[in-house]
Amino acid sequence: MLSEKSTAAVRATLPAVGAAIGTITERFYERLFEAHPALLRDLFNRGNQAAGLQKQALAGSIAAFATHLVDHPDERPDAMLGRIAHKHASLGVTAEQYEVVHEHLFAAIAEVLGRAAAPGPNGDESPGRLTPETAGAWDEVYWLMANALIAIEARLHAEQGVLAGDVWRAWTVVGRTEETADCATFRLRPADGAPAPAFRPGQYVSVQVELPDGARQIRQYSLTSAPGSELRSFTVKRVTGAPDGEVSGHLHAHLREGDSLRVSAPYGDLVLDACDAPLLLASAGIGCTPMVAMLEQLAATGHRSPVTVVHGDRSPAAHPLRADHAALTAKLHDAAAHFWYEDPEPGHPASRTGRVDLASVPVPSGTRAYLCGPLPFMRAVRTQLLAKGVAAADIHYEVFGPDLWLAQD
Repeated sequence: MLSEKSTAAVRATLPAVGAAIGTITERFYERLFEAHPALLRDLFNRGNQAAGLQKQALAGSIAAFATHLVDHPDERPDAMLGRIAHKHASLGVTAEQYEVVHEHLFAAIAEVLGRAAAPGPNGDESPGRLTPETAGAWDEVYWLMANALIAIEARLHAEQGVLAGDVWRAWTVVGRTEETADCATFRLRPADGAPAPAFRPGQYVSVQVELPDGARQIRQYSLTSAPGSELRSFTVKRVTGAPDGEVSGHLHAHLREGDSLRVSAPYGDLVLDACDAPLLLASAGIGCTPMVAMLEQLAATGHRSPVTVVHGDRSPAAHPLRADHAALTAKLHDAAAHFWYEDPEPGHPASRTGRVDLASVPVPSGTRAYLCGPLPFMRAVRTQLLAKGVAAADIHYEVFGPDLWLAQD
């Protein structure tokens, strides 16, 4: 994978690059959007950019990939790469755009490290200095990562029968259901009348909408319909705060039956593998959407092993797809649902009030766990599952938005 010469150079400069990676990625995005404003308008999430979340995710992925190459020079972190590739594929990222990223990323690295590189007290070079050898080593790191992603994304596009950069298809809204005060489910059918593409429960689609300022912003939403249905459905939570969600707010305010919507082919690596292992499906808030799709698959296939369903929310009224969550669990041969609410209804068990606590929840040996929800929730549940003996390799997760957990095990 990484040459011996480059491994030594990257290892020597990794502390300096790691210390500056936040500044590097910030400068990278400034340069990128100054040269290509359409990327911010039509590809990148403007809310995540404003909050700095995309910068954190990029910094984490670069640092994690470089660290892995240094520690395991003959291996490739395919799990991390696969997760990124699915996101890129759903957005229509093309191979040519990796050239654009390379140009501005390495200009940012040169600018930041060059600024930081001052001679040492004895006139020796700073370990963070960007020498030609160091630049070549990090260039090798970049193209190892980029070429791996390009190859994976090409395979994903081929599996879906779409061309890179042309993942979009027109769909017609055929129904809308208000699930809670801030969540709505939209049901769609292909506008051209052709069959809907196959998907695996747990996968998501990208949705592109044109906003009042002309921007075509993209967001991802988990599919909740049955895989064999001619319809596709997804549930959208209206994002409020600083800033409010541009796309979720637009969909809630404007998308009605009969409207047209641009939707990508389905992607995503958080899917159930065919197995007889006990399962645990844990979610919080809108994170229940991939879990509902998984439960529907398990019910349709007659899954016989134990299934433990865990969900945390503010209240029963705020719990999206609550009825489906409970009813699908009840269809299974050996399953139990455990719902925690911070503000429960009268009569709700005191042991299920507040935040999710698995202390009293049986977790069978050999359980495979799937998590989706806010990062603090998933961290807490993962810690509890590890303490109960669930193997780290058997705990899988999905993140809505930039994956800030990407650099961790």
